[in-house]
Amino acid sequence: MSRSPGSVPTPEHAAEMGQEAFSGRTAKEKWREHMRENPYKRLPPIERKQDGSLYRMTPAQRKQANALIRRECCCYEDENCMLLDDGDTHTCPQTVSFSVCCKWFRWSVLPQIGTLEAEIFRDKELKRCAVCGRVFVPKSNRAKYCPDCAARVHRRQKTESERKRRSCVDS
Repeated sequence: MSRSPGSVPTPEHAAEMGQEAFSGRTAKEKWREHMRENPYKRLPPIERKQDGSLYRMTPAQRKQANALIRRECCCYEDENCMLLDDGDTHTCPQTVSFSVCCKWFRWSVLPQIGTLEAEIFRDKELKRCAVCGRVFVPKSNRAKYCPDCAARVHRRQKTESERKRRSCVDS
């Protein structure tokens, strides 16, 4: 059986060639199938404390988390959670709870602010900036300054060093 150039391969032709048949699905159909699988199910479970309870946030942490959810969470729309959408509207449980109870928030939204994540879960050592006093997650054990202050301090130290070096030059 010969094919004319430019014709669409048939399943019979693919079988003759020892190949899998072309599915013929469009990108939109593939995306719908992917979303039917629910990527939420592939996320790891929420961590719990040794006693089995969920990690809790302070009111300040919750306020910061809610701002992050409103700004960054792709499942949040008009105070509702689209992952819980079954025809009725459901308020996002993470915005009304002091516990970390949403897998999507935990694994997709919260890592965007490393200091908040570290404060809630205490899995990383936190330090206070020597200049402004803000809490930050250090990138090394030698870090003294938060990322914002580190650039300013480094620039100031560099100019002082250059000034000292220039003043020592005999002219």
